[in-house]
Amino acid sequence: MKGILGRKLGMTQVFTQNGRLIPVTVIEVEPNVVTQIKTKEIDGYEAIQLGFMTKKEKSSNKPELGHVKKANTTPKRFLKELRGVDVSQYTLGQEVKADIFTAGEIVDVTGTTKGKGTQGVIKRHNQSTGPMSHGSQYHRGVGSMGTMRPMRVFKGKKLPGRMGNETVTIQNLEIVSIDMENNLILIKGNVPGNNKSTVLIRTAIKNKPNKEEHILKSYLDETVAEEVIENVEEVNAEETSVEETIEEVVESTEETNEEAIVEEENPSQESNQE
Repeated sequence: MKGILGRKLGMTQVFTQNGRLIPVTVIEVEPNVVTQIKTKEIDGYEAIQLGFMTKKEKSSNKPELGHVKKANTTPKRFLKELRGVDVSQYTLGQEVKADIFTAGEIVDVTGTTKGKGTQGVIKRHNQSTGPMSHGSQYHRGVGSMGTMRPMRVFKGKKLPGRMGNETVTIQNLEIVSIDMENNLILIKGNVPGNNKSTVLIRTAIKNKPNKEEHILKSYLDETVAEEVIENVEEVNAEETSVEETIEEVVESTEETNEEAIVEEENPSQESNQE
């Protein structure tokens, strides 16, 4: 088990070299810091605590400052424990970067869904509306509340209430690409949460086999650059040939005009001699 905290930036799409379009979610993954290591001898279980997003010291209290001082790092805005990891592979204050994952790896992503406030059963539970005619008088109601006896509402009845703002995990998502230069991870499909919200990426618990790495189309490749240069040279050559043709046409037109002027002058001279 391994994991890292990141921030969802939004969605976009990328293309592979064979022309396949893949919708991806872009997650910014700044280096996480191991702020605490828990062991069975001391804490009763094994886990590591990751810190994500630096915040100002004046916004932190003394317990927070004392906690991160042990790891020799700055105060962190978000802290998250990961269980099931091999704690022997981590040290206090170690940085965890995006390169712990590889392209094609299958992961689970956990985030907090968008809050939608209090909603009715039509939107919250996807129930059907009643007849929409004027005589129905029952369009978006909650439906039957139960049997005649025992004269109460049973547990589990779907009713209006708060919708969203829940912790949701989407399993078996594929990592399409990892950009270490910009600290970005591209994950295929959608991820729960609003843009700029914090998400947790960790190894898939269902142990799905990794998929083949997608070779993305880059417009900075040498082959693409050579093709662009060739196209530009061809266009320039065509433009040059067109210019030469125009010059030839202009020259021939000028010669024709000069000949016409000479012919007009000669008949006048002959008429004068007569």
